[in-house]
Amino acid sequence: MRKLLKWIGLGVGALLAAVVVFFGVATVTEYRPSATQELELRGAATRSAPAPGAEITLISFNIGYGGLGEDQDFFMDGGDMVRPGAKADVEANMDGIVAFLQANPADAYLLQEVDSDSLRSYGIDEVTRLRDVLGGQAAYAMNFKSIFTPYPWPPIGKVTSGLVTDTTFPVASAERISLPVPFTWPVRMFNLKRCLLVSRVPLEGVGKELVLINLHLEAYESGEGRAAQMEQLTELMLGEYARGNYVIAGGDFNQSLPGADYPLVDDTWTPGQFDAAAFPNGWTVAHDADHPTSRLNDAPWTGSGQLFGIDGFIASPNVDVTEVLTMDQGFEFSDHNPVRLKAVLKE
Repeated sequence: MRKLLKWIGLGVGALLAAVVVFFGVATVTEYRPSATQELELRGAATRSAPAPGAEITLISFNIGYGGLGEDQDFFMDGGDMVRPGAKADVEANMDGIVAFLQANPADAYLLQEVDSDSLRSYGIDEVTRLRDVLGGQAAYAMNFKSIFTPYPWPPIGKVTSGLVTDTTFPVASAERISLPVPFTWPVRMFNLKRCLLVSRVPLEGVGKELVLINLHLEAYESGEGRAAQMEQLTELMLGEYARGNYVIAGGDFNQSLPGADYPLVDDTWTPGQFDAAAFPNGWTVAHDADHPTSRLNDAPWTGSGQLFGIDGFIASPNVDVTEVLTMDQGFEFSDHNPVRLKAVLKE
């Protein structure tokens, strides 16, 4: 009996030691981005800088890391999957996403949930592939970096992911701006560190800039974190406009945009409510309220389920929005539909 208790004690001690070591390593290696970070620009512009009076086209698309197509679900939404069953599934989703982008040219693409080296997407470097395909000037801002995320089972494992902005216009600079993190230790170590990817396009002849802001705001929290992130975004946009710049923010707000109130058929996850009153008169919250931009990932998509309208754009008063359209892909390759914005930079 004493030997048995001794071995049990040794086993428990070894397990506790392993847990302490794991959390120690995770703490030391936690991704701690600075408040601001200048980003590397890759590629080259394929057209000249725009000028006031020009019409521009933007597409925002949360690609779901190539792992959330119609055949997949997700454990955080009430599904079972941590990742697709095979690398070929991710490759097929990425093929469909790439084909869509190639068939729909735009002056700038604002892409979210793009993996560069993650277990959930089988190590596929989606960032490089998209850069090569789009062929413009691109910046990549990480918002999720974990050497090993231990939950659920099987675990998510290693994740390196973020935002990509790719534009045909010449970009003077690109910057990663950290957003408030609503989580505390130890959950914080294995969670996203949300950010804004800010790209500055000089406008021809006027000494001003077109400021493009790519975003993906908080999803799985009480709402206080998302509100704090919106406050920082609003302050940034108002400040840029006050300096005479043209400002467009686009991406996944994880909030129901005005008028996009779809019937609640499953309360596993519900988005926040976008506060349009945070922006003064003249600002445009641009989205397609008649067509959903995302679905709940509680099960593979069969044509019906919980829908949301959470992807879109915000434009400053000197930007005249002429069209905003949800480009219905039937959630075939991602759990989001892309959204296209057409606008004119006012003279």
